[in-house]
Amino acid sequence: MKANMGSIDKAIRIVLALVIGALYYFGQLLLILAGVFILTSFIGVCPLYLPFGLSTKKK
Repeated sequence: MKANMGSIDKAIRIVLALVIGALYYFGQLLLILAGVFILTSFIGVCPLYLPFGLSTKKK
């Protein structure tokens, strides 16, 4: 897959993942969501962006 996430988008996702992970005691769903944010930040691809043709990566 072609990377479609910029560095600011990745950083925001990592911060959100850390916040969600810290709030884990509210349930398993938040931990799963945090994992998705971390994973997409590291691989640099957001599958939800693909159908809409979105990209936050600088060209």
